[in-house]
Amino acid sequence: MVKKPAAKKNSEKKPKKVAKVLPISPKVIAYLEKAGVPHEVIAHKTVYTAFDAAQTLKRKLSEIAKSLLVKADQDYFVVILPADQNLDIKKLQAAIGKQTKKAIKVIKIPGEEIVAQVTKTKNQALTAFGGFHNLPVIIDENLAKAKKAIFSAGNANHSIEAAVKDFIKGEQAIVGKFGVKRVIKKVKKPAAKPKAKPAKPAIKKAPTKKPAKKK
Repeated sequence: MVKKPAAKKNSEKKPKKVAKVLPISPKVIAYLEKAGVPHEVIAHKTVYTAFDAAQTLKRKLSEIAKSLLVKADQDYFVVILPADQNLDIKKLQAAIGKQTKKAIKVIKIPGEEIVAQVTKTKNQALTAFGGFHNLPVIIDENLAKAKKAIFSAGNANHSIEAAVKDFIKGEQAIVGKFGVKRVIKKVKKPAAKPKAKPAKPAIKKAPTKKPAKKK
């Protein structure tokens, strides 16, 4: 019997899956134009965090506006603060209470499903523009002092750059103090152990012969 030649294995590598590039929502652009906010749309590779956005756009973390949805008792707010700061819940509670003139008992950060329901977004993330979601905006005073910032456009492939004063005016944003500087711990590299010096070979001295005694 004639043996069939063994089938050659396909050595070609399967192409890697490329992340789908999502277009920016035309509704977001229409909203900004209607609100009279001068802006620039920045396209970039897929990013999911403010830190990734800073790295990709080669910007400082303080120039990236981080957007959060919070629930203060029964009301929702879009909270904006620089990406190099963390949210201080107690300070935010006080800032919202001062603005609404009522004591806020509980501040919660809802999960993704609740965010999608409240903001009425499908396949889109929360934008920095609360008015687009029919929600009030509160911005940290540290970011309010900046000239420009990069704001979330609602997807992973585009961001909006705008003057912060134009953003505050367009959103009629509340300015408060609730950001706390992030402390980034640097991982210390273990100190390199000093190389042991090679031991010098011991030099054996030849025994000295004592002079023979004269008879």
